[in-house]
Amino acid sequence: MLIKNGLVVGEYGTHKADIRIKGEIISEIGSPLIPYDSEQVIDAEGKTILPGGVDVHTHMDLDLGSIRATDDFFTGTVAAACGGTTTIVDHMAFGPRGCSITHQVETYHKLAQGKAVVDYGFHGVMDHVDEAILSEIKSLAREGITSHKFYLTYGGKISEREVMQLMECAAEQGVMLAVHAENDGAIAYLRDKYLSMGKTDPIFHARSRPPESEAEAVCRMVWFARMTGSPPLYIVHLSSRLGLESILAARHRGHKNLFIETCPQYLFLDESLYLREDGLKYVMSPPLRCAEDIEALWDGIKNSDFNVVGTDHCPFFYGKEKQLGKGDFTKAPGGAPGVETRIPLMFSETVSGRITLEKLVSLCCTNPARLFGLYPKKGVIAVGSDADLVLIDPSVKLTLSYSHLHENTDYTPYEGRQLNGYPIMTLSRGEIIVREGNFIGEKGRGNFLKRGLPNLS
Repeated sequence: MLIKNGLVVGEYGTHKADIRIKGEIISEIGSPLIPYDSEQVIDAEGKTILPGGVDVHTHMDLDLGSIRATDDFFTGTVAAACGGTTTIVDHMAFGPRGCSITHQVETYHKLAQGKAVVDYGFHGVMDHVDEAILSEIKSLAREGITSHKFYLTYGGKISEREVMQLMECAAEQGVMLAVHAENDGAIAYLRDKYLSMGKTDPIFHARSRPPESEAEAVCRMVWFARMTGSPPLYIVHLSSRLGLESILAARHRGHKNLFIETCPQYLFLDESLYLREDGLKYVMSPPLRCAEDIEALWDGIKNSDFNVVGTDHCPFFYGKEKQLGKGDFTKAPGGAPGVETRIPLMFSETVSGRITLEKLVSLCCTNPARLFGLYPKKGVIAVGSDADLVLIDPSVKLTLSYSHLHENTDYTPYEGRQLNGYPIMTLSRGEIIVREGNFIGEKGRGNFLKRGLPNLS
């Protein structure tokens, strides 16, 4: 295949070029490249070509016990592909209390195999830390599981002593630790306080998880990391100005191996949505913040303070699962759809001039690939890399609506948002799997990715 005349974007520059694909790999980049007789030629004149998106924060088929996330590895990865994402690294559910990481890895292989349509990997997860878990972290790295997530809140949270053990092991092995950083005690106190006062509306979900609870937990994890040899530490879904200031202060002190992610919901949506009649749609943790936080995060994007924009994709039906929170916000499952809209939302901001195309590629493609052991196979348009590409037509004007998305839910948080530009074609390993918004690939074509250690340079 030969893709001609497109505007090819990398993290350090943009230029018009042709891309030749041989099998699953990019074999040549240049201008002009002369088509071979046997080649399929795609004219990308006027189109922008990005590396396929890499989303390192999804929750496909997440089992919460009584309910499950409504996208499995088929519907969720179809949605990803239609939105220009060609690789995911999924955060696994806890599994049975006290189970091994390997137990969940095996469970997730069964959930994804034969369903995923894009390439995928898994983050390990644990609800306890002991010698067996630490030994697994070492052995699983050889199987391509080179990152693990732990929580400071929810039922599966680990203790501070366990955090220290885990961090020391990660520093020794060079694996990435991802942390959901919120102060559990403060949240539990505030939730109980509001419920006792009869304050059960969705806005009190946000009030019970204030920015201070995030900033405190972030600070604590930074100091723990400093005490344990500075393991690679990745703060997921950072949502607040206070949280960002905590990270910047640590970096100013010289703390190394500290990386941060935010998500589109914290860049485009604010807490006033909790006051709407359908406020339960926006129950997620951390919650949506105020306009001041949103502007601080965008400043962080512009200043290269953030490393990654992920999605925390975890969908439920508003008309079903989210209604469990009617009359009590604590009963609503936390999470929202977003795997399909990340690239379109961020690309639209490049058209408006808020960020550059190169910044978009760094945040949504190259940096996540580097940090999670996928670079240069993924996340970059380069000779020898997988031919994962998304073609975007910047002239398209589109109003987002869940009715034209592929996420398995009955709403999008971005309903009615006007976008400039939209993906019109997605290639995964040299195969066109999406054309003009229609998935045309094969169920189960996605490959499990054995990831290397993080590239921290």
